[in-house]
Amino acid sequence: MKTRYIFLLTAVAAAVAAAAPMMAQNTPAGGPLQTMPHGTYQCALPGDAGGDAFRVVKSEEFRLGASSSYSNADGNGIYLLKGKSLTFTRGPKKGEQFTRVGTNQLKRGKLICTRLGSGS
Repeated sequence: MKTRYIFLLTAVAAAVAAAAPMMAQNTPAGGPLQTMPHGTYQCALPGDAGGDAFRVVKSEEFRLGASSSYSNADGNGIYLLKGKSLTFTRGPKKGEQFTRVGTNQLKRGKLICTRLGSGS
């Protein structure tokens, strides 16, 4: 009788252990997949007290479009937004990472990129 219970408990434990990785796969690491609002993002660095409040960095400007796509002066690519972490995964900005700091803002170090509008 005890052998039967031990066997049954072992089988249940094995089933739970086998199912645990499948349940964990439902939630992507870093948070749910999302997209940013479409439009042109202008990037700038902070200025100083004696001059301009910020300095626009035209070479960092990009436009986000449908299906997690982006474009800039050098070409087109794809980005991935997981939680607050945005990573450019293909194209000229491949490998660059930003942190989402607002609905329409991304930040990398001191560089902050803000959506100007949809630019229809």
